[in-house]
Amino acid sequence: MAHKKAAGSTKNGRDSNPKYLGVKINHGQEITVGQIILRQRGTTVLPGQNVGQGKDYTLFALKNGRVEFSSKRKVSFNNDIDRKKIVHVK
Repeated sequence: MAHKKAAGSTKNGRDSNPKYLGVKINHGQEITVGQIILRQRGTTVLPGQNVGQGKDYTLFALKNGRVEFSSKRKVSFNNDIDRKKIVHVK
């Protein structure tokens, strides 16, 4: 006896739910304590002053203020200059 279903079965009929990553509050906007600034995978943007980082790399505000995005120079091991994004709440 064959142990395959008849017609209509598929092996790749699955899809994951969207993760809703990205910037939630932009540069210059007001923010309150605990509000999420950015959802990300890995540290593409680093936490700066008054910004905390969750275990899933989510950045959130540690105090009330205004969001500011900037960049920081970083020299790598082969003397290449990379720019890393950083977010502050001031």
